[in-house]
Amino acid sequence: MTSGEEEVKRIIFSGTIWFGASIIAVAVPFAGLLISGWRPTELPAGLAVLWWIGCAVLALGVFCFAWSGCPVLEVDVPTSDRNKVITIRSAVVLFLIGSAVVFLAVLLGPGSVGR
Repeated sequence: MTSGEEEVKRIIFSGTIWFGASIIAVAVPFAGLLISGWRPTELPAGLAVLWWIGCAVLALGVFCFAWSGCPVLEVDVPTSDRNKVITIRSAVVLFLIGSAVVFLAVLLGPGSVGR
């Protein structure tokens, strides 16, 4: 079993990697969509709402990765350990759910792929 301080250091290190990877994982497909001429305004109202909800959840996931990787401890080590464990786990879940919702909205949209 690792100590709280070692666990916090590990989460800060891995959170930084996850944060960088999440930025790339969002930027590359979104840039591809924009370059192809796709715009969120092309989505029907229901899918547009789904798109924006997915974007908000995805952004919250990326924020949680950033918070997990932030080397500043808000309070003592045991509390920071607990908080960073919660945020890194939440980040993974939010990022995956947000990504799935966003891409589902895009794939269900009219003529969004293969123009």
